[in-house]
Amino acid sequence: MAIQNETVFYHDTNVTVTPVRYVTPSRTYSMKNVSSVYVCEISKSRLKAVVITLLGFPFLFAGDLFFVGLLMILLGICWFISIKNEYAIRISTNVGESDSLVSEDKIYIEKIANALNEAYIQRLIKKSLL
Repeated sequence: MAIQNETVFYHDTNVTVTPVRYVTPSRTYSMKNVSSVYVCEISKSRLKAVVITLLGFPFLFAGDLFFVGLLMILLGICWFISIKNEYAIRISTNVGESDSLVSEDKIYIEKIANALNEAYIQRLIKKSLL
């Protein structure tokens, strides 16, 4: 997707970063409109998993429903452990801020954010030389 003269700072099957464009699965951004790039963490609520776990405790003392309580506690704990926070690349453009890419893989998001910052810096240097 990149033009032959463009330096590619990052490329995989879903994302391409050059000094001219930032291509994601859902949108292509013009780098000339990008004014800042940063990584933010999106915290996921674990409240429902905690509630299910706590609701299981009274069943432990209800005789015939002991195994129902045990199952609720185990499911709640497994659910709690499985909930992962997500990380997003948040970019500011001339139309506002948006999360351009979201993933549970922090390292993946940081690699792309670093590539975007490098592309942004190269674009600024190139612009100042003109």
